[in-house]
Amino acid sequence: MDIKYMKKALELAEKGAGFVNPNPMVGCVIVKNDNIIGEGYHKYFGGNHAEVEALNSVIENPEDSIMYVTLEPCSHFGRTPPCVNRIISSGIKKVVIATLDPNPLISGRGVEILKNNGIEVEIGILEDEAKKLNEIFIKYITTKVPFCLLKTAMTLDGKIATKFSDSKWITSETSRQYVHKLRHRYSAIMVGINTVIVDDPQLTVRLKNFKGKNPVRIIVDSRCKIPLDSKVVKGISDAKTIVATTILADKNKIKKLKDLGVEVLTAPTINGKVDLNYLMKKLGKMGIDSVLLEGGGTLNYSALKSNIVDKINFFIAPKIIGGHLSKTPVDGDGVPFIKDSFCIDNIKIHKLDEDIMIEGYVRNKGGD
Repeated sequence: MDIKYMKKALELAEKGAGFVNPNPMVGCVIVKNDNIIGEGYHKYFGGNHAEVEALNSVIENPEDSIMYVTLEPCSHFGRTPPCVNRIISSGIKKVVIATLDPNPLISGRGVEILKNNGIEVEIGILEDEAKKLNEIFIKYITTKVPFCLLKTAMTLDGKIATKFSDSKWITSETSRQYVHKLRHRYSAIMVGINTVIVDDPQLTVRLKNFKGKNPVRIIVDSRCKIPLDSKVVKGISDAKTIVATTILADKNKIKKLKDLGVEVLTAPTINGKVDLNYLMKKLGKMGIDSVLLEGGGTLNYSALKSNIVDKINFFIAPKIIGGHLSKTPVDGDGVPFIKDSFCIDNIKIHKLDEDIMIEGYVRNKGGD
């Protein structure tokens, strides 16, 4: 029964994806006499927490009921009052929690308060699933650095474009719609300047009946070469655009970008390129909890080499391009030896029409 109801709570939590950042996704189910009498989830940043939503929805007195919640109830005043206070006053007799709050400043405090008020607490039901659901939140709340997913689409022979830079469309419509869902889920999209110059992308969410907000667009451009008539500059009303550049950039170009409404961040350089670790820390301070990296081969390699990538989604289409001049998803200098490879753990394979998508987590380089 515990697993059954926690699965329901996790399904509810998922509905908050893309709307609650930088808060966690949380779902809650209230059960009495083996019947669900209330349920809820955190719907948007600043809105009621899942526990309050569930308590507000009960169809009968919740006294002596059991609450299933995917994350430890909060015990502090933020944008809303502490959830533990409402739980205690409701008469709930037991709270089943998937995982503790990862915030080291408050982890376990909510559980302690509940127990001190005579409420039974059980922890750890579907804990792995709950942690995966909130992997973005867990990374961000513990490090203040955004979670980074590297996404790329390629052919069977590992090409992302032809020698003429033609790349539309390598993968299926289903795969592309999946990517737009990822864009909604992440707070920011990051690309390199070459992607902007060659493809002139919008970098927005294009889903049917989409009602969320577009992610912040981050262009890594060490010399500020971005065209002033590019879509990410002209379409500033659709989504915020940040150009990450360096002291190598032309100051007049920076002023023109700012006049057009683009935010410009000047970062230190590493070998003449933007220091990506500095940039990620800066973005974290701005409240950006997650970055979807949709770069070309040069930026992808730099990101991996800088160890800013947490996770990868590699979409592979059943097509072959060939050619030694065709572009690959990870370019740059490459590693000198196999032992220095970027290794991927916890691999999962998903089927999307005729495409496959490989999902995994980046382990630090071999030999480190």
